[in-house]
Amino acid sequence: MVKTSLTKFHSSSTASLKISQLQLTATRFSKESDSAEDDELLSELREKWDAMENKSSLLLYGGGAIFALWICLVVVRALDSVPLLPGLLELVGLGYSGWFVYRYLLFQENRKELANNLDALKKRITGDDE
Repeated sequence: MVKTSLTKFHSSSTASLKISQLQLTATRFSKESDSAEDDELLSELREKWDAMENKSSLLLYGGGAIFALWICLVVVRALDSVPLLPGLLELVGLGYSGWFVYRYLLFQENRKELANNLDALKKRITGDDE
C-alpha cells in the first residue's frame, strides 16, 4: 500500500516538474524571440504605413475584405444548416477532385499541359511578356 502511494506521488511530482520545466522554457523562448523581432516588425510596418500615400483607400479595401469574408461565412453557415445540402456539396467536390486528378495529374503529358496553363495564367496576371 505504501509502495503504490509512493509510486503515485513520484509520477505526479515528475509530471508536474516536467510541466513547470516546459512552461519555463516556453516563457524564456517567448521573451528572447519577441523583443528583437517584434520591434523590427513594428518599425517596418510603421515605415510602410508612413510611405503610403492613399491610406483611406487601403482602410476602405481592408474593411471591404473583412465585410466580404463575414458575408461568405454567413452564407456558408446558412447552406450548412439546410438538410442534405452539405452532403451533396461534399459529393460534388469529391467528384470534381476525381475528375481533376484524372484529367491533369494522372499522366505526364497532362501534367505538362497543366504547368503550361498555369505559367500562361501567371504571365497574364503579372503582365510579363517574356
